[in-house]
Amino acid sequence: MESDRLTAPRNSPAAQSGADSSYAWRRLAASVALGTTGGVGMWSMPVVLPAVQAEFGVPRADASLPFTLTMLGFACGGIAMGRLQDRFGILAPALLGIGVLSLGFLAASVSPGLWTFALSYMLIGIGASATFGPLMADVSFWFTTRRSIAVAIAAAGNYLAGTIWPPVIQHAVAAAGWRHTHAGVSLACLAIMLPLLAFLRRPAPRHALAQSAPARTGKLDVPPGVLQALPELASCS
Repeated sequence: MESDRLTAPRNSPAAQSGADSSYAWRRLAASVALGTTGGVGMWSMPVVLPAVQAEFGVPRADASLPFTLTMLGFACGGIAMGRLQDRFGILAPALLGIGVLSLGFLAASVSPGLWTFALSYMLIGIGASATFGPLMADVSFWFTTRRSIAVAIAAAGNYLAGTIWPPVIQHAVAAAGWRHTHAGVSLACLAIMLPLLAFLRRPAPRHALAQSAPARTGKLDVPPGVLQALPELASCS
């Protein structure tokens, strides 16, 4: 990384953009933390399902509806959040995602029935989508020599969430019940994720990296909308 910066002109767009810098790695760490925290929306429902089913007195098939709507919200929300990220940068979808995620968990905690609970989880899925695809796209602008591994690390936040959150939620449900657990997760998302946005304040150096990137031959004739939707579909598989 240092050798690339030594050989590049000091006034080149890539050198001035902050790509591959220590700031880029700190930004990547913040993105992983955001993905790990926001990923709670993808992993909470399977843990609380038995308790929710018992309280609402519904069959297991009906109790699985919230998870279905979570994945639907994640898929559709990912496309919408990606468009916001393309137009306004990462802060807009990140702020919106945190707000919707926290609101969804809070609404779930006071849901009087299965349908309101399921719709709350659709909000949770939409909010969680902002901490996956948009963060990966943002990270890609901050790395040139190690872009692939940086994007892979950013994607790992969602899977770290699958390791960390289920035992935490299971313990909380056993100790305080699923309603208090959802309210606590809502507050935790705000408390953890909002301060992390301070690391994402600088706009991504899109134009600088485009000017410094080497010319490539060939063309991928795939519409941008299709390319945007494919990772979201893959994440739901």
